[in-house]
Amino acid sequence: MLLNALLLALRAIRRNLLRSFLTVLGIVIGVSAVITMVTLGNGATRSIQDQIGNMGSNLLTVRPGRRMGPPEGAPNFRVADAEALAQQLHDAVAVVPVVNASVTVVRNAGNWSTSATGATTDYFAANNWSLAQGRTFTPAEQRAGAAVCVIGETIRKELFAGEDPTGSRMRVKQFSCQVIGLLAPKGQSTMGRDQDDTVIMPLRTVQRRISGSQDVSFLMVSVRDGASIDRVKDQISVIMRERRNIGRNESDDFMVMDPRQLMEALTGTTRTLTALLGAVAAVSLLVGGIGIMNIMLVSVTERTREIGIRLAIGALEREVLLQFLIEAVVLASLGGLAGIVLAAGASYALANMMSLPFVFDPGVNLLSFAFSAVIGVVFGYFPARRAARLDPIEALRHE
Repeated sequence: MLLNALLLALRAIRRNLLRSFLTVLGIVIGVSAVITMVTLGNGATRSIQDQIGNMGSNLLTVRPGRRMGPPEGAPNFRVADAEALAQQLHDAVAVVPVVNASVTVVRNAGNWSTSATGATTDYFAANNWSLAQGRTFTPAEQRAGAAVCVIGETIRKELFAGEDPTGSRMRVKQFSCQVIGLLAPKGQSTMGRDQDDTVIMPLRTVQRRISGSQDVSFLMVSVRDGASIDRVKDQISVIMRERRNIGRNESDDFMVMDPRQLMEALTGTTRTLTALLGAVAAVSLLVGGIGIMNIMLVSVTERTREIGIRLAIGALEREVLLQFLIEAVVLASLGGLAGIVLAAGASYALANMMSLPFVFDPGVNLLSFAFSAVIGVVFGYFPARRAARLDPIEALRHE
């Protein structure tokens, strides 16, 4: 009986191909929109996780002040603070003092505004930076504050135009600096900043020649694998409170930032937006279901005599009900399959355009297809029940 009802449903759909196509169009759009939104949202989440992982999942950042931005009265750090943390934190692989400053770099007729970072050699390992060519600065260059630098890919493109920058010189602010290395490209950060737009120099070089002070902008603490991040954070707080003479009842004038908190906040935001966009797209599925119900009602009206003949020669009400119900489910399921195919292509194309990873989620695809079939059942039941309850005599009189 099921096979016979399925064949009758396919025959009715084939009889009016254009109308059937227009009927399932709402389902196709709804399913493809839901899957595309969820796929892009998953890709954005994966991108955030990968970028934070590139920053170093075991990397803590200690900043003066109670929030991001200028410290607002809180004293800056000193190199001695980094040395104290390095001596007292047994789970720290490295403690890196960092100074940031905005500078203009010049080479020949070209110039570029960028960010200069002063740090120790441990900065490269702590931030998962690798070199495309050249080397980092030596301990002797760090102690002497030598005028050497390692540049990012963006600086190379803007000032060296395809040339090998290693060994060349460029002017940073008011002094000449020798390029000794080129960083491997990293792309944009989670906050949209170009990570390759940077010049990294020895800490003392930036302090003496650019910032003009011994202040340190922030400290980076690289924690060894397997160590408790929360325990290290508590130890940092104890050490820094003691060094900054903060009383027992006084609030910290510094903050310890954990990449896990940033990851949780950003991924939570993307998941919320993904769910919201998916819910909005799912509304079109309901619209498609209403379209199926309307067309099925029209089909029942057009085929009244056919239904009357079937009932008159002995067809049961449940058989007529099943015939029209299966027709509605088949329409919705075909729309669901077409929507999945369309969503796969659209998601892949949009992910490439937006530089996001393509994350295929079988669960969302199966759920969307199942939901489209359920819509066929829900919105097809009323027309099917109406067809099954027709009076055979009145149906046969219908013109």
